[in-house]
Amino acid sequence: MNLTDGSPASPAPPAPPVPPDEIPSSSGPPTFEELTEQIEQGTLYLVSTPIGHRGDLSPRALAVIRGADIVAAEDTRHTGSFLASLGASRPLKSYHEHNKAKASVQLLKELEAGLSVALVSDAGTPGLSDPGYVLVRAAVLAGIPVCAIPGPSAVLSALVISGLPTDAFTFTGFLPPKKGRRRTTLTSLSDLPHTLVFYESPHRIAATLADMSEVFGDRWAAVCRELTKKFEEVRRGRLSDLAHFHETSRARGEFTIVVAGSGFKGTLLS
Repeated sequence: MNLTDGSPASPAPPAPPVPPDEIPSSSGPPTFEELTEQIEQGTLYLVSTPIGHRGDLSPRALAVIRGADIVAAEDTRHTGSFLASLGASRPLKSYHEHNKAKASVQLLKELEAGLSVALVSDAGTPGLSDPGYVLVRAAVLAGIPVCAIPGPSAVLSALVISGLPTDAFTFTGFLPPKKGRRRTTLTSLSDLPHTLVFYESPHRIAATLADMSEVFGDRWAAVCRELTKKFEEVRRGRLSDLAHFHETSRARGEFTIVVAGSGFKGTLLS
């Protein structure tokens, strides 16, 4: 009853229908077969793969990789071995920095013909600090559906364990290898108030940290190495201390550097 005038209450409008693939299953998570059936033809899938720990591959990512008509890979040998470890074998097409224009044209033809394509990088989320965006943009302009299969990301993993603010950040990927251009890029970022995230190679990590210390000042930072792997390591401290440590360190592997923005006034303990 209506509590204000005693007249009958109007019936509530019907709830909008829930898409079939979003209806919770009473028996738990969707099965592999159900996930495979959800693969759409003529769709480009960006599939995140493990950055180290094989257990981080999601069931949906596995279903798309094993069910897609074509897997486009940064390194077909690496991805072929990865597929073999999963008990899978799919047609592989090479897609990397040096053939992205030509390969994009060919992959668009496959997509327009109704085939499904799974784009993967060597590790992590394709399209971040790799040429994946070129294919995505071409697909979008051609009206081809693009679907992200989320998962492992060194950028986000390093950011959330750094101890630095996560509400806003800038990811720059790899800095220029030459000192002059590297310092110019760092100078252009020095006034940003939010957290900064970079990738770096083992043979440039010490020089990059030293340049950061000089250009940014002695800010707080976290250097993350071999994330999710057996020898994962996270060092937190001032840039000068981190640069000094890596001058003599022989640590190898992939590095992600997280640096406090110019507006950060705390410490890594606050």
